[in-house]
Amino acid sequence: MTKRDEKQTGPLLEGISDREAGQLCAKLRRDLVEQVSQTGGHLASNLGAVELTVAIHRVFDTTRDRLVFDVGHQCYPHKMLTGRWEQMSTMRQYGGLAGFPKPTESVHDAFIAGHASNSVAVALGMARARSFLGEDYKVIALIGDGALTGGLAYEGLSNAGECGQQLLVILNDNGMSITPNVGGVADHLARQRLRPQYRAFKKHYQNFMAATAPGRAAYKVIHKIKQALKQSLLPCSMFENMGFRYLGPVDGHNLTELTDILRYARDLNEPALLHVKTVKGKGFLPAEENPDAFHGVSPFDPITGKPRKTGGENFSSVFGKTLSRLAEGDGRVCAITAAMVSGTGLETFAQRFPERFFDVGIAEGCAVSMAAGMAKEGAVPVFAVYSTFLQRSYDMLLHDVALSSLHVVLGVDRAGLVGEDGETHHGVFDVAYLDSVPHMTVLAPASFAELEDMLERAVLRLDGPVAVRYPRGGEGSYTGCAGEEPSTVLRAGKDITLVSYGVEINQVLEAAQRLEQKGIQAEIVKLNQLTPLDGTEIIRSVAKTGVLLVAEETAANGCVGQRLAALLEQEQVAAKVALVNCGEGFVPHGKTELLKKDLSLDGEGIAKKAWEVLGHG
Repeated sequence: MTKRDEKQTGPLLEGISDREAGQLCAKLRRDLVEQVSQTGGHLASNLGAVELTVAIHRVFDTTRDRLVFDVGHQCYPHKMLTGRWEQMSTMRQYGGLAGFPKPTESVHDAFIAGHASNSVAVALGMARARSFLGEDYKVIALIGDGALTGGLAYEGLSNAGECGQQLLVILNDNGMSITPNVGGVADHLARQRLRPQYRAFKKHYQNFMAATAPGRAAYKVIHKIKQALKQSLLPCSMFENMGFRYLGPVDGHNLTELTDILRYARDLNEPALLHVKTVKGKGFLPAEENPDAFHGVSPFDPITGKPRKTGGENFSSVFGKTLSRLAEGDGRVCAITAAMVSGTGLETFAQRFPERFFDVGIAEGCAVSMAAGMAKEGAVPVFAVYSTFLQRSYDMLLHDVALSSLHVVLGVDRAGLVGEDGETHHGVFDVAYLDSVPHMTVLAPASFAELEDMLERAVLRLDGPVAVRYPRGGEGSYTGCAGEEPSTVLRAGKDITLVSYGVEINQVLEAAQRLEQKGIQAEIVKLNQLTPLDGTEIIRSVAKTGVLLVAEETAANGCVGQRLAALLEQEQVAAKVALVNCGEGFVPHGKTELLKKDLSLDGEGIAKKAWEVLGHG
């Protein structure tokens, strides 16, 4: 964050009473359920963080103090309290509020967040910058217990505990058992540590002892004795071993206690970790009873919790069914997920083959390295992962998989534009970075039938690392199956060559129909394999038409279109070349069809671009 000139106004909710704060929490919950039922989004995590968010805004001034969310999907109450309540109906909609913290949206959002486990490291960076730049503000990292399954969280904790500076980590624990206290003595001591009288006495005692040299010496001796006694009675907290002052556990739905302990933690001039116990989905019975199902939701009935529209078959479910079928016939096949069992369609596999199903938590790097070890010993591991989260595993793909050319299969889900989750979740970079991995094969099915066929080939017939990339949602008008050819001519033409892959081929087919109405005959070549890239069919086509247009849901840098343009130059095939893609920046959030229209990746936009490159613009 840059230095701010705003006059400190104090915490937003500093002056409200406990009774008023409780009423505010009730209203937040009612409006959260109502709004998310209309727009979809993350619900259970936000319901569980209502009291915690209100308490934070009673104690900290987030126009100056840095509140760093981990993942950020629990930021809805924060947004509502910081001037965006009236805009919640636009949440995750095109041109509306983002579903994650976004500094360009509000000064109260300290850092953008969409991936897990980075908050403590980011907060540590802010605390260190605060020190050497001579500024004065508090730094808070709000991390969920799920994010503690990621190694980056521990790297941050390890370094933050040694910094010796004010840094508060709030652990929102809504399910995972983290270093539980054991027995009645532990419960008693935990309660005593949280009493205001105890904390006031302790602070006064420390100040008194620090006033003189003999007092400081005596304090050191007494402190060592106390620590020895404590450790003889209790297992030492992992966080205390890392250098944190451990506070808690505290009831995350007790506003008075939460506010009180946060005020105490705010005044500590050292790294502190506050362990808060919350209930995911709190206050909405369907979400409390089934928090996983209400983590990320489509629009639903706010009374019953039932979805407004039932989902049909999609690429993720077809992937899961196909992988289960392959595992039935081959005992070497196993499945790996990084805390995305339902999202990647692996529920059935997990139930049928529990001994061959592995959920590593939010640890994609671990998943790839583990898959490499499995492949080295003769198993056939398939790692189902969202494209945006696979980015975290790039080093492991190179060092652990590709270096030994191991047969690890990647089911790259959510490839391309994903819609309302926006910049942090669009799968638009894997085409480029997977192409840079030696020995890698990348397949791009455009239909359910092709996904089944390509996954079977990837698992049972190909060697080395293989990625099968497929989009979120269902298939389009194209439902064919291309077979094992690297590319397929779907439509013959003489005026322009249109190239695409995946479900974007449906937009290209529509564009060809629009062009035909204007007397333009477009030849369509569908790529089935992106890496290694076989340009034979495209070179043949472009040599005839003299014009190439490549449409793809991917970032401009490293896209297939660039590779094809270079290939034409290398083969000395003269041609006009146009590339239609997601550009060089980040794509915002919104419904996929609106984003495609904005990027000219819909049928109309592609046809218009083709018309222009043909000289009719």
